[in-house]
Amino acid sequence: MELILSSFNLKLKHTFSISRESYDVQPTLIVELKDGDFSGFGEATSNPYYQITIPKMIDDLTKLKSLIEASNHLTPEAFWQQMYPHLKHNMFALCALDLAYNDLYARKQGRKLYELWGYDISNNPLTNYTIGIDTVEKMVFKMKEMPWPIYKIKLGTKEDIKIVTELRKHTDAVFRIDANCGWTVDETIANAKVLKTLGVEFLEQPLKADDWDAHKLVFQKSVLPVIADESCQVEADVAKCHNHFHGINVKLVKCGGLTSAKRMLLQAKNLNMKTMVGCMTESSVGISAIAHLLPLLDYVDMDGAILLSEDIATGVSIKNGVTTYCSLNGTGVSLI
Repeated sequence: MELILSSFNLKLKHTFSISRESYDVQPTLIVELKDGDFSGFGEATSNPYYQITIPKMIDDLTKLKSLIEASNHLTPEAFWQQMYPHLKHNMFALCALDLAYNDLYARKQGRKLYELWGYDISNNPLTNYTIGIDTVEKMVFKMKEMPWPIYKIKLGTKEDIKIVTELRKHTDAVFRIDANCGWTVDETIANAKVLKTLGVEFLEQPLKADDWDAHKLVFQKSVLPVIADESCQVEADVAKCHNHFHGINVKLVKCGGLTSAKRMLLQAKNLNMKTMVGCMTESSVGISAIAHLLPLLDYVDMDGAILLSEDIATGVSIKNGVTTYCSLNGTGVSLI
C-alpha cells in the first residue's frame, strides 16, 4: 500500500463568513491510499480555530508512512486503533487517513461503503444549504441564487433577529441557525422565542464551547432544540453533552474520521439525542464520505462542495437537498 499526499486550494463562490472568521480560499489535504489496482481517498482541511495547517498534517502523516503502508491487512476499525496513538494530537490528519482507508477497504470488497455497513438509504435526511454572515442584501441574494428546502443561517451579529426576519420574507424553507459560539445565555433564550415564530428548526452551538453551566441553562429554558458542535468534538464529549444539548453535530475532521464518527452517533442514539453530521468547506472527497453515514442521521449539513466555485473531485451529487450516490464502490470518489 502506498501513501500519496496532495494539497489543494479550494476557491469559494462567495466570501464565507461566520462569527469568528471570513475566507475566500480553503486549503485542503487529500490522502490517497493506493493498493494494487485500488485507491481510496480522504480529505481534511486546514483550520485556524483548531490550529491545523496543511504542512502540519503532511508532516504528521509522513512520519507514519512506513507504518501506514504496512497496514493494508487490517479492518478499518483495527487500522484506526493502530493509528490513533500516533495521531491523537492531530485528529484532522487521522480523519483524512481514516476516510481513505475506509474507501479503499470497501472498494477492495467490491461494495459501496453504506452497503458494507449494511445501512438502508431509503430514508436519508435532506442536507441544508449554508448562508454565511454578510449584509442582509447579500444573504438574500445567496438564498435566491440557490433555492433550497432547508437553509442553515450563520449568525453571531448584533442584527441577528433582523437578518432572519428579512430572510423569512423571501422563502418558506426551513431555517436552522448556527451562531458559532457567538451568543450569551440571555441572548439565546430570548432569540429562540422569536426565531421559533420565524420557522427555525433548531439552534446550533450558540454559546462558547466549554461553558457547561450555561449550556445546561439554555438546554432547560430554550423553546428550540440546541445542537452541540464545538462542544462535541471527540467520543468522550458525547456523554458530556447529554442533558446539556438536545443533539450533537459530529464533524469527521474533529473526531478522527468515519470510524469514530459511527461510534459517536450510535452512542448519541442510545442516549436519545438527535444526530447530525456537519461538513467543513471541503471538496466532494470529504462530502462523499459523509453521505455513507446518512442512514444514522436526523439532520445533515453536507453542502461544502456546493459552496466551491470549482470542485477537485466527483462523488455523490446533491440537488435540492437530496443526495444521490454514484456508481463507484467505496465512497464513490474520483479526483478530477
